[in-house]
Amino acid sequence: MVRVELPHPLRALAGIGGEVEFEVAAPVTTGRVLDALEARYPMLCGTVRDHDSGARRAYVRFYACGEDLSHDPPDVPLPAAVAEGREPFLIIGAISGGC
Repeated sequence: MVRVELPHPLRALAGIGGEVEFEVAAPVTTGRVLDALEARYPMLCGTVRDHDSGARRAYVRFYACGEDLSHDPPDVPLPAAVAEGREPFLIIGAISGGC
C-alpha cells in the first residue's frame, strides 16, 4: 500500500480527511501514484497535473523520504520506503512571494 498526503485544499475537494492509501503496481513511480490517485478521486484530475500535457502543475511539489522529487521524470521509481508504505508520498502546494 502506498500512502499519499495531500494539501488541505485537495483533501477538501476529494472529501477525504487525511492521508490516503491504495495499491500501486510495481514499479511504484510518481506517474503511477498520480494515475492511481486520479482514478480513485477523479475530481482531482487536472489539479496536480495538467489535463493535456500531464506535466506537474507549477505550484505543486512532490516529496518523499526528505527529498524533493518534483523535477524527477514521472517514470523514475520512488524510494523503497514509499513503495512499501513505510513513508508517505507528499504532494505539497508551493508558495511564492516576495518582499
